[in-house]
Amino acid sequence: MDSLEGQTADEQISVMIVDDHEVVRRGIAEVIDRSEGMGIVAEAGSVAEGIRRAELVHPQVMLVDLQLPDGTGIDLMRAVRRTQPNTRAIVLTSFDDDSALAAALEVGAAAFVLKSVRGAEIADVVRAVAAGRVLLDERTVTRRRKEHDDPTEDLTPSELRVVDLIGEGLSNREIAERLSIAEKTVKNHITSLLAKMGLQRRTQVAAWVAARRHHAWAQDTKH
Repeated sequence: MDSLEGQTADEQISVMIVDDHEVVRRGIAEVIDRSEGMGIVAEAGSVAEGIRRAELVHPQVMLVDLQLPDGTGIDLMRAVRRTQPNTRAIVLTSFDDDSALAAALEVGAAAFVLKSVRGAEIADVVRAVAAGRVLLDERTVTRRRKEHDDPTEDLTPSELRVVDLIGEGLSNREIAERLSIAEKTVKNHITSLLAKMGLQRRTQVAAWVAARRHHAWAQDTKH
């Protein structure tokens, strides 16, 4: 492997993982430890534990989950950045959210990686970040926001209500009863909102609502 900037060939990149799911930590740790030129020096499952361990081991790179039991990964990155400005952070998360990405950028995160990526990709990102590269920048945030416009912005209030009820798992008949309207009217609303949202099936609406609720990552820091 080519030497990284500021690192000799026989030095390993020291990596710390902060995630409150032990299975996730173990899986990522195995990927890192098997990858050439890097190794795990600490693991943590909370903001407080992450801060303490970072002060002890001074990792070059931190892989940080956004949702932690006692706060967010943003809180952790901000605290570590104050005392260890040379430690570089990678946000590791299970969901893709522009507000989270922007918040990570504000506290100096160098990359934003989904947990669904292949192990080799995580290792590649760690190498790039340790070498001084920044894979997350303001242009990325701006571009992504343009690509992820709200598909419900053209819906009527009635259609928005139907979207919410679909997200709750209600059938067309149940929605009609809840809104005191005819089932045929519900079907008409669904036909209209599908066209406006660029979707084809009501199951896609339910999936969108579920994802949207999950994206409110900063509103509930507990899994």
